[in-house]
Amino acid sequence: MLLVVGLGNPGKEYASHRHNVGFMAVDALADEVRAEAFREKFSGHYAKASAPGEPLVLLKPMTYMNESGRCVQPAMAFFKIEPSRLIVIHDELDLPFGSVRLKFGGGHAGHNGLRSIMSCVGSGDFGRIRVGVGRPPSTFRGQVADYVLSGFDALEREALADCLKQTAQSVLEVATRGFNAAMNARNTRQKPGKQSPKGEAAEATDAASKSRPGSD
Repeated sequence: MLLVVGLGNPGKEYASHRHNVGFMAVDALADEVRAEAFREKFSGHYAKASAPGEPLVLLKPMTYMNESGRCVQPAMAFFKIEPSRLIVIHDELDLPFGSVRLKFGGGHAGHNGLRSIMSCVGSGDFGRIRVGVGRPPSTFRGQVADYVLSGFDALEREALADCLKQTAQSVLEVATRGFNAAMNARNTRQKPGKQSPKGEAAEATDAASKSRPGSD
């Protein structure tokens, strides 16, 4: 069994934000595998699903982003999931918009959702699916926290469905082939993403990214 966690912030006001692409990806995966209806538990929403390879539990923490671990840890305990069987889907500033990359282990790189999960679980040895949202363009007025808590532009919205489908397919490939094989295949298969037409990103500090509750 795999526990697949999509990161985001609860509430309609956050639903279309870049920071919520993890929620969007889990919803897309739920549609793909015809998961059962989501239920409330573990301070989150979860659903079970059958998939080729092995069963899945889909989870969307209803804590804010920076407390995601409070939902993930009890879900792991309930379903007896080891860290190696955990997959976390999250937004990634350091990948161009639309890129999907798999990674196993490592640090949190300033992402407060990952930071919280690692703190509560006691390990960073779990799978991550990084969904590129790009960095803010030089014309963006605000901090990185403001950028991830903003919506996609018109061009990005047109391409978003394909990105979410790629993410869902990545999870299914992990279920059938294992994480390392899926990571090697999909990371090689995808061509390097093109730089977003927004231009080069403005540099930002981790301190700035912590300036908004629930932000990256």
